[in-house]
Amino acid sequence: MLGLPDGVRACLFDLDGVLTETAKVHAAAWKQMFDGYLQERAKRTGEPLEPFDARDDYDEYVDGKPRYDGVRSFLAARGIDLPHGSPDDPPDRETICGLGNRKNEIVLRLIRKDGVDPYPGSVRYLKAAVDAGLRRAVVSSSTNCKDVLEAAGIEDYLEERIDGIVAEREHLRGKPAPDTYLAGARALGVERGEAAVFEDALAGVEAGRAGSFGFVVGVDRVGQADALRAHGAEAVVGDLAELLDDK
Repeated sequence: MLGLPDGVRACLFDLDGVLTETAKVHAAAWKQMFDGYLQERAKRTGEPLEPFDARDDYDEYVDGKPRYDGVRSFLAARGIDLPHGSPDDPPDRETICGLGNRKNEIVLRLIRKDGVDPYPGSVRYLKAAVDAGLRRAVVSSSTNCKDVLEAAGIEDYLEERIDGIVAEREHLRGKPAPDTYLAGARALGVERGEAAVFEDALAGVEAGRAGSFGFVVGVDRVGQADALRAHGAEAVVGDLAELLDDK
């Protein structure tokens, strides 16, 4: 009834854009941070300003990746090379970490202001997975994962959490590498072939394919179904409720 192949015993869910409506919050925070920085840089250097595109640039360079990797990826696409700096850098420091920390301040402010909503179809799917006896973990590059789950009221549906804090502690490579999803499978005590990956990010479905998981579901919230398939999704849905027999 869950739309998964026989043999799948566990579900590994991305957070933003799959379980919660925070992808749009992150996209807005990235745009605010990058546009502010690019404007500062243009005034100082005279370089032309090309604003961050909250859809195309977000999908291509930052969605699903650890925060500092997203900063580096987007800036490299614009021909900007900054020192990495330190995770302790203040948000006004012109380093990869400084800009990443600036973005994190913005997204936390937006979440505190507007709250976090889970997708109703995802809540239905989580409940169905619980009822079916499937193991469940969230796998996110976000260091704010626990706060978001609590704000959305869905923390109790998930048995394990592999997030940016765990990834840093255990030296796991971020998506599109499969490391965090493999860690999720280990935490649930299942083999990779027994786990299904649920992702809305291109980097995330690449991670699912690279890890040879039992099934990779792409969640298309923004009209990129073909791209999700091209990057490794074996099934693409607009909402997790589409996988339920009782929909």
